[in-house]
Amino acid sequence: MSFIDEVVERLRGSEAEIELEAEEETALPARKWGWPAVRWSNFVNLQAKLIVPYLVLTAVIALAGIYIVTRLVTSTVRERFVNQLYEASRVAADGIVQRETVHLANLRLMAFTNGIAEAIGGGNAAAVQDLLWPLVLNNKVEALTVVGVNGQEIITLAQDPTTDQYISSQGANFSQYSLVANVLSEKTDELGDKFVELLQTTHGPYLFSSAPVRDSTGQLAGVILIGTRLETLLAELKAQSLADIAVLDASGKMVATTLAEPPGGYAAIELTPEQIAKLIPEQSQLRELSLFNRDFQAAYAPLIVRQQTVGILETFLPSNYVVSAEVTSRNWLSVIFAAGAVAVIVIGYLLAQTIVRPMRKLRAVSQAVAAGDLEQSIGLKQTDEIGELASAFDVMTLKLRERTAEAARLYAETVQRNKELAQANAKLQAAQQQLVQSEKLAAIGQLTAGIVHDVKNPLAVVIGMADELRDDSKLDAQMRQHLSTIRDNAWRANTIITDLLKFARQSTPEMKLQDIGATVTTALRLTDYLARKGGVTLVKDIPPQPVLVNYDATQIEQVLINLIQNAIQAMPKGGHLRVNLSQAKDAVAIAVQDTGVGIPQKNLIRVFDPFFTTKPAGEGTGLGLSVSYGIVSRHGGRIDVASDVGKGTTFTILLPVNPPVVPKAA
Repeated sequence: MSFIDEVVERLRGSEAEIELEAEEETALPARKWGWPAVRWSNFVNLQAKLIVPYLVLTAVIALAGIYIVTRLVTSTVRERFVNQLYEASRVAADGIVQRETVHLANLRLMAFTNGIAEAIGGGNAAAVQDLLWPLVLNNKVEALTVVGVNGQEIITLAQDPTTDQYISSQGANFSQYSLVANVLSEKTDELGDKFVELLQTTHGPYLFSSAPVRDSTGQLAGVILIGTRLETLLAELKAQSLADIAVLDASGKMVATTLAEPPGGYAAIELTPEQIAKLIPEQSQLRELSLFNRDFQAAYAPLIVRQQTVGILETFLPSNYVVSAEVTSRNWLSVIFAAGAVAVIVIGYLLAQTIVRPMRKLRAVSQAVAAGDLEQSIGLKQTDEIGELASAFDVMTLKLRERTAEAARLYAETVQRNKELAQANAKLQAAQQQLVQSEKLAAIGQLTAGIVHDVKNPLAVVIGMADELRDDSKLDAQMRQHLSTIRDNAWRANTIITDLLKFARQSTPEMKLQDIGATVTTALRLTDYLARKGGVTLVKDIPPQPVLVNYDATQIEQVLINLIQNAIQAMPKGGHLRVNLSQAKDAVAIAVQDTGVGIPQKNLIRVFDPFFTTKPAGEGTGLGLSVSYGIVSRHGGRIDVASDVGKGTTFTILLPVNPPVVPKAA
């Protein structure tokens, strides 16, 4: 029995089963579909079945919704709060770095002021003050210190924070400070010869930057230090970041802060050795603390200026509003879900008062099934007469749907088998063509292997004798010309025999995983001279990343050179040659496309035949494409050709990424 006959028999059997089941349904006792007297107990039970699930489900959903949404809102608020804290920490750190940048700009102005190096070298405090005083006032420098090469203070100009007047001092020893000692010892770091440090002065903590001053000969004359009071700087940064800020030293002790001193002192703000050990450069750590009877969240991180850790930066934000937002959200959501629960219960109660709705649904589904829509289902799970009717109707619809689906499946199987047969037929035709080509190549190979050695030796004798006779001085010019013609044609015959020998051998490729893009590039480089000589423009389209394939680079390079040379010869008046490399999942494609004369349709099926060529006599042996076809075939691939006469030809090499293993020839 054929497959089509089997499908027909199955369809006939399905129709018979449907008719039998329909007869059984109609034979049910009439009392099953009767209308018994309505009892109040049945009505109450039906009502309870609808009300109780509504009540329980609504309560569960309301409680779960309140919990989930409250958590989501709280998480969002907390995430926004943490982001704000991180942003405040970043703004504060950037502000300190920017202030140090201002220090460097002022230091450059002062260090290159005319005459300052001589005044510092001579220890002339009055001259130094006269030269730098305008810059101090104009640039609002809060503290300026000039130190000689001996580390002694020449002059200091510091602004009194209480009166805004500048106070001067002289004679102090600054050589113990690292930012001075580093400059005097002419140390440098990755950013140059400038240094930065936090210093405690009589007017409070300062951020100081130092720079060397050199005379016209490049000799060190002294050091200039510019400082900014941390209290002033932190007050400005607090206005920018909208958070309180504290600067701690490397041991975690307080240096300066915008916070008022708590009743218990600054111990709660300072860091413990365990907290300091957790510090990671350019990464903030979070902690919770209580100040002024309020909850705060703090972010602390290393304070890095000029790639130097000068201390620890800590920012604070009050976190009590997060808890307030959580409580407010929970209250509102409780009210919303409670109102929704009441509404759902009322709706369920109203629906339970009537049985009209299931009856209408049964009628609508019956009409839809009668119209051919077998995907309908009533889905009632009641235990009364309406539930029994709905269940029987759903069973009938299910049986009809199953039979229809079976028929559709058998039809789909028929279509699929037809497609598979068509694909198998196409593969068979392709295999047949490859077998024919392989038989041609094998036949030519056997013939060539039998005669090539016997022909090369006589040709060598002819070439040698022609060369020897041509060198005889007694011969006239015409005879020498004849001997040259004999020699040249013998060489051409020898070239043909050599090509035949290459064709006959067909060595097994040495497969290696390598970048095929490099091989394409090498082939283009080797044929670049021929392209330029022929007026051909090469267009290379190769992916920048490596394209790894298992292949024999030497043999594929030989194929590419042969195709490129053929393309150049097909464009005697010049043109464009495009070489494209593309990659799919399990294969690569190399397309060689020219704008030459093209190949007539009648010759396309013969281009890979041995000794077939469209070139003029004497310009080709007709073995190049045959050899190329054999190489690609031994790689598990194929060569496709498409041509349009007068517009050009495209040869496409298709190679598998991992070709099947080919046993080596003995």
